[in-house]
Amino acid sequence: MQIIRDFQFVDDAHRGASAAIGNFDGLHRGHQYVIDIARAEADRLNAPLGVMTFEPHPRQYFAPDAPDFRLMNAEARANRLEWLGVDKLYELTFNDTLSALSPEDFAQRVILDGLGLKHVVVGRDFRFGAKRAGNVETLEALGAKLGFGVTAAPLMDVDGLEISSTAIREALSEGRVQDAATMLGHWHRIDGTVIRGDQRGRDLGYPTVNMSIAGLHQPRFGVYAVKVDVLTGPHKGAYKGAASVGVRPTFGENLPNIETFLFDFAGDLYGAHLSVALVAYLRPEEKFDSLDALITQMDADCAEARSILENL
Repeated sequence: MQIIRDFQFVDDAHRGASAAIGNFDGLHRGHQYVIDIARAEADRLNAPLGVMTFEPHPRQYFAPDAPDFRLMNAEARANRLEWLGVDKLYELTFNDTLSALSPEDFAQRVILDGLGLKHVVVGRDFRFGAKRAGNVETLEALGAKLGFGVTAAPLMDVDGLEISSTAIREALSEGRVQDAATMLGHWHRIDGTVIRGDQRGRDLGYPTVNMSIAGLHQPRFGVYAVKVDVLTGPHKGAYKGAASVGVRPTFGENLPNIETFLFDFAGDLYGAHLSVALVAYLRPEEKFDSLDALITQMDADCAEARSILENL
């Protein structure tokens, strides 16, 4: 998959796609449906399959001090889109210039002149242009005028529950990772680079890999059964394990992170890129009075996680 970050000065090889447009935070089943429609149009037009999205997320751009809300960072989104078979990721830099474009200028300068898109697919609630002035009807009219196709995909629901990033955040905040997975169409994942921690886990007999969750919506703090993909380095592959999300209250005040213990693994993962899937919520985070009590609980957590993951 090729990543294009500027709608200007685009090489001809990156133009002419059928593209889904949106923020695609979480890449839930509704997002995947939009991408599948774009895929069908790409096949019909003999064109590449593209996705147009924005970085930083427009919500971050306009409210940088608001609480963290993202379900995916840019790396995780790109990894998932590549897995979904996207050919061109137009990850456009969201800045003063792009945010100030009117709907008409966005259609002309970005969709047509910049990227030369043949067809675009959006959700029925899509808004675009400065002050969110454009909607689906605006885009359809501009597409008819400028010569690119437009499809508006209906919103999806599962068992009467409308799929949305907001509903997924609520499920994760409550530790309902299976409900989140139902809406996502895949396990919720936290992707990132392994960073150096305090190395306490090694002393406890449970060496963990540490990853930051800064900028991401925080799932309910606690212990999870997880599936782990090591994406880079000599230990690249799939593993199972148990992870703790939270602030590690037994050891004082700490920034929130995710610490993961990989079952039956030995090796150095510092600097590697990991994708950690939250499969089951086991228990809330708690403060222990002694290291022995903590180790006893970790033994029980890992045994429960192994049992849950045995057939997955």
